[in-house]
Amino acid sequence: MATAGKVIKCRAAVAWEPNAPLMMEEIEVAPPQEGEIRIKVVATGVCHTDLYHLFEGKDKRGFPTVLGHEGAGVVESVGPGVTDFKPGDKVIPLFLSQCGECKFCKCPKTNLCDCSWSSKYYDIMSDPTTRFTCHGRPILQFMGTSTFSEYTVINQIAVAKIHDDAPLDRVCLLGCGISTGYGAAVNTAGVTPGSVCAVFGLGAVGLAAVMGCKNAGASRIFAVDINEQKFEKAKVFGATDFLNPKAYNKPISEVLAELTNGGVDFSLECVGNTEVMRTALESCVKGWGVSVLVGWTDVKDFSAKPIQLISGKTWKGSLFGGFKSKDSVPNLVCDYMTGKIKLDEFITHKMSLEQVNDAINLMKTGDCIRLIIIADHSCCAMLL
Repeated sequence: MATAGKVIKCRAAVAWEPNAPLMMEEIEVAPPQEGEIRIKVVATGVCHTDLYHLFEGKDKRGFPTVLGHEGAGVVESVGPGVTDFKPGDKVIPLFLSQCGECKFCKCPKTNLCDCSWSSKYYDIMSDPTTRFTCHGRPILQFMGTSTFSEYTVINQIAVAKIHDDAPLDRVCLLGCGISTGYGAAVNTAGVTPGSVCAVFGLGAVGLAAVMGCKNAGASRIFAVDINEQKFEKAKVFGATDFLNPKAYNKPISEVLAELTNGGVDFSLECVGNTEVMRTALESCVKGWGVSVLVGWTDVKDFSAKPIQLISGKTWKGSLFGGFKSKDSVPNLVCDYMTGKIKLDEFITHKMSLEQVNDAINLMKTGDCIRLIIIADHSCCAMLL
C-alpha cells in the first residue's frame, strides 16, 4: 500500500485524562517496527473495561490514551520479521498476547502470556511503548490495542488472522466480551451436561456466559440481574429462569438455594462487583459447586467466609474465557460463521467514531447490550 513505511495521520478518540469526555483528534501513527503490524480498524465494540479505566481505575499514569480493545480490521502494512501476515488480511487485535514461547504459553493450564502488557503494567493498562503521538505528545495504547482509532500498530503476538469472509462489524466482539463470557462457562467453569447454573449480570459478557452454559448442556440456567428488561434477551441465549435480587426480602443466594435444593452447580459473576462475587460463591452448592469471577475490577478487595471453600466449593477467576488468544479466536470466528455461537443478537446499536461519547453514555446507563463503532464505513461496506 502507498502508506507502507510512512507515518499515517488519522482520526482517534483520545482520553486525555480520567473521568472526562474523549476528544476527537488527529493523531500520528508510526510505521510498524520489528515484529509489528499496522492495522486499519474497521469496527470496534465498546466494552465495560474501557469504561472501567476511564471512570473507575482512573490512574493518571494511564493517560493520555486511546481506548478500545474489541476491534477488527485489515492489515495495512507489516514490519520487518513478520511472515504470517500480509496487507489485506482480516485480523482481530488481541489484548491478551500469545507469544508461544514463555512458560505460560507452553502450559495448557493457562492462557496468560509473559510478553503481555499486563505482566508489567497491569495498573496503568498500557505498555509505555507506543506508536501514537498527538500534538507532539506520546499517546498510550490501551491494553496494547487502541481500537478507538482509524489505525493502530500491534505486535504480531497479539493479532489473530481470521477467515477472509468474516464480517468485521460482528466478529470484532470476539476480541473481548463474548469470548470472555462464553469461555468462562465452557473452559474455566467447565459446565457439564445436565448441570444447574446461575449467571450474575446480563450485559454482553453475562449473556455470553449464558450462551456458554446452554452450549455446554446445562439443564437449568438462572439469569440474575436487577434490570428485568434484560430477561427477554437472556432467554434468546438459553436462560430458563430469571431472578431480580431486588424483588426478594432475603439474599438471592438463599433464594437460589431454595429453588435448587441447596445451590447451583456453577455460578458466574459477570458484573465486576466484589459483593456480587461473594453472592455468586454463596449461591453454589456445597461439595462441588464452582464459582467463577469474570467481571473486571481491581479497585476493591473481595472476601468470603472460609467455610465456603472448606465445604468443598471452588472459587476461580477467568481472563478472556481461558482461551489461548491467537489459537482460539480464529476458531471462534468459524464457530460464529457456522452458527455454533451467536454474535448478531448481542448488537443493539451502531455508531460512528465521532459518536464515541454517546456510545460510552449508552454503556454507562445500561441501555444497550453491545454497541459497535464503525471506524471506516467505506471499508466496512467493501469488505463485509
